[in-house]
Parts: sequence; structure tokens; C-alpha cells
Amino acid sequence: MQVTSVGHAGFRIDTAAGSILCDPWVNPAYFASWFPFPDNSRLDWDALGDVDYLYVSHLHKDHFDPAHLRAHVNKDATVLLPDYPVPDLRRALEALGFHRFFETTDSVKHRVSGPKGDLDVMIIALRAPADGPIGDSGLVVSDGETVAFNMNDARPIDLDVLGEFGHVDVHMLQYSGAIWYPMVYDMPARAKEAFGTQKRQRQMDRCRQYIAQVDATWVVPSAGPPCFLDPDLRDLNDDHGDPANIFPDQVVFLEQLRAAGHDGGLLMIPGTVADFTGSTLHGLTHPVPDDEAEAIFTTGKADYIEAYAQRMAPVLAAEKASWAHAEGESLLEPLRAKFEPIMLQTDQICDGIGYPVELRLGPAGRGETVVLDFPKRTVREPVPDEKFRYGFEIPAELVRTVLRDDEPDWVNTIFLSTRFRAWRVGGYNEYLYTFFKCLTDERIAYADGWFAEAHDDSASITLDGWEIQRRCPHLKADLSKFGVVEGTTVTCNLHGWQWNLENGRCLTSKGHELRSRRLDGSAGA
Repeated sequence: MQVTSVGHAGFRIDTAAGSILCDPWVNPAYFASWFPFPDNSRLDWDALGDVDYLYVSHLHKDHFDPAHLRAHVNKDATVLLPDYPVPDLRRALEALGFHRFFETTDSVKHRVSGPKGDLDVMIIALRAPADGPIGDSGLVVSDGETVAFNMNDARPIDLDVLGEFGHVDVHMLQYSGAIWYPMVYDMPARAKEAFGTQKRQRQMDRCRQYIAQVDATWVVPSAGPPCFLDPDLRDLNDDHGDPANIFPDQVVFLEQLRAAGHDGGLLMIPGTVADFTGSTLHGLTHPVPDDEAEAIFTTGKADYIEAYAQRMAPVLAAEKASWAHAEGESLLEPLRAKFEPIMLQTDQICDGIGYPVELRLGPAGRGETVVLDFPKRTVREPVPDEKFRYGFEIPAELVRTVLRDDEPDWVNTIFLSTRFRAWRVGGYNEYLYTFFKCLTDERIAYADGWFAEAHDDSASITLDGWEIQRRCPHLKADLSKFGVVEGTTVTCNLHGWQWNLENGRCLTSKGHELRSRRLDGSAGA
């Protein structure tokens, strides 16, 4: 098996039985905030796109690049399709001209047969509202000799299904940040630094937990970090020694992995080729000398990003020119038409948000304020001296653009761009961000139904002197694998959510109580 990095979460997997292109991303994403790092625009994409199979893990735009797929990927390739409850991914690929689909069943091993031979594949599909834009997934491939698990940025709950393939030889997974927290939040600088430092380490700890569970011989950190080339966002790059930066690169993680006693980490940049037979690595070949490949992430990183930004300045300018104009008529009525029909279809999500939300649209002090009144299911103007628990300040041109384009997902456009500010009183509200990613009838119906289902909390485990329910109330992760107790707090490292074990109260979001009991007899929730 030959594995070629094509940048970010993208790989081309070549076997005697066929080739698979996974998550090719080249064009800037999220209002041109994110660029692949290192630069992959100079690869021979027509050759890389001439494949037998295509796998797109989910619809996040750093995995699903429609312009690139349309221009460079063979439309006769068979799409290995994740088992999602809402068919948005299939529809998007059909719109680009793909017409051959192999529909998988979640976490079931399939044999796909082509003119060159047979491959065994499994797609682990995550289907909770918090997983990508209504879905995320990981791909397992075996050619009979070598097993590769491309987890990209999925966070599977149950990895026991990998036993169908035996030993995993190479494991590709995310370790870096892919979020807007805490950077966009209005909070004291010291608090922001503390939260950033904690998040930076927690996401790498979670990655190492997955690595220990999968126990592959070789590990390839991937699916990040993005590169920020806009001058307004350049400080988000981890190139200036900031311990609170949530976007550490591959070399940072590989050093931590070695320090933890794992020597099987592999640095791959766009164009790097690794040849495997089973767990034997025959060679790792970079497209540049080895010292140059590592310098991209170390001594020459800031200079590399500066040169990259200069090359991509015309691309960035063209992207910005495509946005809607900031000025125009009031946004109240367009937002009312967009949001109110969605609000009226959901009780779980609107009640879970529980409060009116403030949207400040435009430059500070000169824009328009609109209120999303979730308890009343209306969009309205603010009333004098109204107070809010949640609020956003978003440039008007971004809102006008997503309305113009009828985007179903503000999370996958505006929020991941980091081109906004946010504030809140209290903890993270999962329901609020779920609402913003479910702006179609189909998505909101699925998400509302998902929240309405009762989570299975009947099984219990013992963890550091506490008896707690085994399944995390957030996304049902197994706390015997992902739970970490510190004092009277348990953290689920799958997403970093926390609970007070003495009373079962969720410290991260509203609701989601945990059943817990100290083993000396005192009970929690």
C-alpha cells in the first residue's frame, strides 16, 4: 500500500486493487480564513484526481472542496459514501457530476470490487448533531496486506469495530484545533490565555488516547492545522511561541508523542509518499529534502507563511470580492424569513437555547442589531435596555453572503472563519450552535429528534472512587475510555465536557446532567 499526503486531511491511498482519494482540499475555506498548511496548490492534481474511488468524510469545507472536485477529480470514480441520516453529502457530490456511489452501512466491513481487484473498507459514521455538519466519519481500508485507518477529524465513540480488520498498520488523525474558541470571545486576556493553553493540551491528549486505543504501528498527524494568510488573522498561526495557541503543527505533536514513548509518528507534507507492506515501512519520501520539510514547521515557519501569503494574496482578494456588499437594506426581514420557519419546527433546540440571542450586524457602533428570540420563536428588534446571555457581532457582508447563497450552515461558513466576536454569560450552549448548522427543514427535524431521544445511562462504571454512568450525557462516549477524574470533576476528553461529580451538574453546557455517586455512599445526580 502506498499512502501519499495531499495536504491537511487529504490522502491518496494506492493499492493493487485500486486507488482512493480522500478529502482533497486546496481552495481557501470559511470566508477565505483557512488555507491548507503546508501549501498544496502546486501538486499535480489532475494526476492525483485520476482515481478509482473517492472518499469525502463530511461537508466541512476543509474536507469538501467543490471547486476542486469539479475541476480535478475523475467523475467516474466510485464514491465511498458514509451512512448519514441526511443525504446532503450525496446531493452535493451528485451536483458536481459524480454518479457512482457505494453506500456503506455505519461501522460494517464491506468488500468493494473493481476491475483491478477487491478492497475491504469500513466507514465509521458519526451522526450526532455535533458531528460536523450533520455527520463526520473515518475510513478503514485493507488491501489484504496493509490496514490504514484514516480518522481525519472524526471522533469515534466505539473503536471495537476495528477488530474486524485485525491489527491497524497506519493511523491518520487530527491533533490540532479546528474551532473558534477561545479566540473570538470577549473575556479577560489572562482567562483567554488559560483557556487556550488548556485546549491546546487537551486536544493533543485526546489524540494520544485514540492512538493508544487503535495501537497502530505508524501514526500520521493530519487534518490540521489550517494556515491563516489574511493580515487580520495572521496572529492565529502558531509561529510566535504562544503557549495558548490552539493550532500546534505536526512537529509539535510528534515531539510530544515521542516524549510519551511512541516512536512511530511520521511527518508527512503535501507530496510525501509512504510505502507499507503490513506494518513494515519501506520508505518515506518527501518532495523536498528532509531538513527543508522539517524547517517548514520550525526555524523557517514564519518566513514560509509570509511567502505563502504573498503568493495567495490574489486568491484572497478574489474571494473577498465575491462576498456581498456590507451596505444594503435592513437584515431584519431576511433573517426573519430564514430563521422563524426553522424555529417553529423545533421545541428541543429552541427550549435548550432558552434565551433571546443578540446579533450585532456590521461595524461596531454603526451596524444593526437583531434579536433571535428563541423562547418566542421570533426574530425582532431589541427593546430598550434589553440584556442577553448570548451574543455575536458579525460583519454584515458575511451575513448578506450566507443569505444570498442560501447557506444551510453558519457554523461551516461564518463561525469557523473566526471573522466575528462572541460573548456569553454562563457556559457553552450546544443547542445554539446546533441551530446555526441546521438551517433546513431536514436538518432541524433530525437534530430535534436526536435531542428528544433519551440517552442510555443505565450502565455504570467505577472511576477513581466514583460510580458514574458509563455513557457521557453529551454524545454517549464511553467514560471508561475517555473519562478523567480530577478531584470532584470528571472530564470527557472526547470533546472536553466536564461535570461536577458531587451533584452531577454539567459545567460546560446547560442540561446534560450526569448520574454519579461517591463510593462512600453519598449520591450525585
